[in-house]
Amino acid sequence: MGLFWRLIAPGFTGRHTALSSTAFKKADTMQFNRLGRSGLNVSRLCLGTMNMGSKDWKPWIFDESESEPIIGHALNSGVNFIDLADFYSAGAGEEVVCNVLRRLAKRDELIITTKLGYPIGGGANNGGHSRKHVFDAIDGSLTRMKSDYVDVYMLHYFDTRTPVEETMEALNDIVRLGKARYVGVSTMYTWQFAKILSVCDRNGWAKPINMQLQLNCAYREEEREMIPFCADQGVGVSVFSPLARGLLTNDLNSVRNKTDFFTAEMYSDPASLEIATSVARVAASRGLTPSQVAQAWILQKSEVASMLVGADTQDQFNSAVSALTITLDEEEIFEIERNYTPCAPINDETAGKRTPRFARPPMGRFAPADIAVAG
Repeated sequence: MGLFWRLIAPGFTGRHTALSSTAFKKADTMQFNRLGRSGLNVSRLCLGTMNMGSKDWKPWIFDESESEPIIGHALNSGVNFIDLADFYSAGAGEEVVCNVLRRLAKRDELIITTKLGYPIGGGANNGGHSRKHVFDAIDGSLTRMKSDYVDVYMLHYFDTRTPVEETMEALNDIVRLGKARYVGVSTMYTWQFAKILSVCDRNGWAKPINMQLQLNCAYREEEREMIPFCADQGVGVSVFSPLARGLLTNDLNSVRNKTDFFTAEMYSDPASLEIATSVARVAASRGLTPSQVAQAWILQKSEVASMLVGADTQDQFNSAVSALTITLDEEEIFEIERNYTPCAPINDETAGKRTPRFARPPMGRFAPADIAVAG
């Protein structure tokens, strides 16, 4: 019996009996996919937890009492996939979310990921993907999670300063030690991911089963190479930021949009704003919310195994659940996609270097009569 179970009392589900082992069976609308060619089955929606932890980190973060209703609702909706990172709230996110999960769910019914790479403390080696930091980081995460293993242990980015061989051997050792069941990666160039897979193949090391990448109506660069490459290599794709850090909700007055400087850096160009307008236009024509349309656009892609949902309310999570059953037609998809123009990939190496983009004109039923173009 692992540490996760030793540190909690029997009958830990307590008053939350609705979230017992039968909870996931009650959510008839939830869909499940295998994560790549692995045997791991994950819910089509994954609970993103960047907004949970400590307000000392960001003003829009939810503390434990505020996070619990959202986590509980996600579980009752059929979610078994939970995404964490040691960077979120400088470690407090892992602690807060797992405190709630121990009260609400059974560990063996959950697929929990966490990520390493960004520094959350002091010292010259407290960051990156060196062997030292990989081992220090996994022990820190498991201590905060009060668990003896994580299901998928992920690199938060590609560390250009550490040899790939050093990093992947360390992750392989962590899998062999039983501290992680699988490994995964996030946010890098396709050639960098190819390098990781190649070194794993040559040495017989545990290969990543999950590529977590940013994809939404306003950022589609990963469709060019990374997503097809993952499909070819049998790597599952999970998608974060389906609402472009809140831009596609068309609520520019939210606390997140007013205080998250990444939103302004990534999505303040004219094309992004036009995309948000088109999403709202399609939503209005269908009697849906912009969030539902943006999420349905993601979920309509068969290459996406799971979409992360970072909800601030139960209603926001319900939006993603409803998007599972929404199908966009050809004209709606064109209206959303016509604004898109190529841009620099969003990763650590391109931060602060994005070029403003401009959109194409509308067509079909979404075009005003005086500027309509042939379909």
